[in-house]
Order: sequence, then structure tokens, then C-alpha cells
Amino acid sequence: MNEQELISILSETGPLTGAQLVERTRMEVLLLWQACKKAPQIRFAGSARRFLRLDRNVQGYARLSPSIRREFLTYTFVGLASQIEALNAKANELGELTKRISGAKRDVARESVISAIAQLPDKETILKKACFILAGDVVYDMSHVVSRPEKSTGEMVRGSDLDIVIVAEDDLDPAIIQSLDKAIHKRKYLLLVNDREEIDYLIKSIARVKEQLKFDIFSSKVACKILDEGQLLYGSPEVYQSVKNLIGEYGVPAQLRILEQQAALDRQLAEAQLLDMDPERGLSEYLNLFYTHAEEDEIY
Repeated sequence: MNEQELISILSETGPLTGAQLVERTRMEVLLLWQACKKAPQIRFAGSARRFLRLDRNVQGYARLSPSIRREFLTYTFVGLASQIEALNAKANELGELTKRISGAKRDVARESVISAIAQLPDKETILKKACFILAGDVVYDMSHVVSRPEKSTGEMVRGSDLDIVIVAEDDLDPAIIQSLDKAIHKRKYLLLVNDREEIDYLIKSIARVKEQLKFDIFSSKVACKILDEGQLLYGSPEVYQSVKNLIGEYGVPAQLRILEQQAALDRQLAEAQLLDMDPERGLSEYLNLFYTHAEEDEIY
């Protein structure tokens, strides 16, 4: 499909998201992205907030999320220079919608945790000695509801998952932790079956947090990144603040900022190189920043 055909479609429809334009044109996403980027009369308006993700498939582990492909498909409107007002208005509406989706998912996460521990006999002890930390897309107001397969079952779920890390003081009774784990897992199952929402959670001790704050291996770096971005969802503000204090003492924020700066530079280089790449003749070292394997973090 040539530039004039793309212009004709956009003239007829007005601004479209990348995904809507793919549906209209039936073009492969990279080829469509290239064509739109190169067309002088076509403009992009996006609502994405880019943030750091750690990915085993990327050299140095650091990349920005959303990926180039996901940003184009889900968070970007494409239109003509003559449609600039409508283009910006749609991008702003999409940004507000994304914030509302994130708020709704944040509410689901909090309600799920409250419901899970409401009937536990040691509820008060848990609330005193543990904190529930929310991380992932939602803390950046970047949640979406694009259907995707859940990691363990393959069942389709509604967009962004809910990453919850539960940090407990070292002296919390293991039996209490076990009962908490069972309660959260039961709620996770019910939420998946009934609402197609995915909770990804992990329970760890302060001692385990200190081990991971060494920032020495991939899994520890992911754990540090999640704790650094995480927001208090429920539980003890004192335990939560202890975690945040430890993160600062170990110098984790500065190390993450270095990775984020490298990821931003790689993104800039990737977009420049991919723009001129012929997908049928050559490969780019940056293709893994376009076709990422996943848009969610594992939690450790």
C-alpha cells in the first residue's frame, strides 16, 4: 500500500490508532509503521508514557516500555497534517481513558487483597507486619485492556496484569505467611475465572529484599526495579517505608536511572535504524525493541 492510499484512508476515516489502521490496511505492522513515519503528510499523536523494563532478550537487559510496536498499535493515533486538532484531541482522550483503566485496575487489586485477607484469623498481624506493593503498568497510569494470554494457562485476560509484591517482616510466623499465600492464590484464581483479570504476586521477607538489593543478577535487578516503582496498596506503611529506605541505602535508584538512560538511547537508535530497514532483505539488531516477547515483568 502506497502513501497516497494511506492518505485516502485517513481522509475518509479521520485519525485512527495504529491497530485500527492495521485492520484497515491489512499491512504487516513494521511495514505500516515505516510507511506512516516516512509520509510527509502523516502525523503521529501519542499518549504513551515510556518507562524502564528489564528484558532477558535485550542486550544489557534494559528497554523502554511500551515497545515500539505496542506504542504504535495501542497508544498512538495516526492522522493527516490537516487533521491535527482532531488528532491531538483523540490522543488526549486516549490518555484519559488509559488513566481511568489504570485507576479501575488499581481498585481491583486493592479490593482483591482486602477480600483475600478479610476472613483470616491473623489479619491484624498481617496488616502490622506486612505491606502489599503494587507495581507494573498501573503505577505509570499505562494499563490497557487489550486481550492477551495469561502466562501459565494460556487463557485470555483483559490487558495489563496486576503485579503485587508482599513484603513481610522477618519474624512473621511462616504459618501465617502460608495461610496468606493460600488466600491470595484463591482470590487470584477466582479473579481469573470470573473477571479475566490476572494477578501476579509474590511474598518475600525483608531479609530476601536485602539479598536482592545487591543488584547483581537479572532476577535481583527486576526485583529492585519493581520495588523501586512500587506503590503502597495495603498493609503496613511502616514496613513499606522500611523497604523504600533500604532501596535508597543500597543506591538502587541511581543504578536504575543509568539503565533507563541507556534504554532511552537504544530506543532512539532503534527507531532511526528500523525506519530505513528492509524487512525482506536484512535484519536489525534492534528488532527485539519492536517485536518484544512480552510487555509484562516477571516478579522475583
